[in-house]
Amino acid sequence: MATTVEYEMVYDAPAESVAAMLSDPAFREEVCQEMRAISHEVHIDGDASGKKVRIEMVQPTEGVPAVAAKIVGSTTEIVQEEVWSSPTDGKITVTIPGKPGEMSGTATLVEADGVTREQVRMDIKVKIPLVAGKIEGVLAKVLRSALKAEERVGRKYLAG
Repeated sequence: MATTVEYEMVYDAPAESVAAMLSDPAFREEVCQEMRAISHEVHIDGDASGKKVRIEMVQPTEGVPAVAAKIVGSTTEIVQEEVWSSPTDGKITVTIPGKPGEMSGTATLVEADGVTREQVRMDIKVKIPLVAGKIEGVLAKVLRSALKAEERVGRKYLAG
């Protein structure tokens, strides 16, 4: 069983501009900073028409419930990989190296009247008997927080 998170980010910009933003390492680095990453590395191969994105970051785990803190420790490494086969369709995988869980899903850009909606759908799966559901819930909360941070940074980026 997995937990599914669906989230939509809305940008007052055409899909072409949002795709270019998602291809900009400076944007991705600013998102990591907004997420309070202790350290991060961003690698992007390709451009808005098709790209591979790899983000490695270390984040503090303060404030996570005790059940999750025992498993992840005081910090956790996160590896986010995206493969965009077109400017508007991407597949996303998020792993926590050495930990029994992952997130995978899609991101889709949909434009209407100059406004672009980035629709993200992720399935979260943790392979720990008895506490998997609780930890998936924690990861879902963290994922929503990360997507909100990305949307905040994206709106500033596109407005400037």
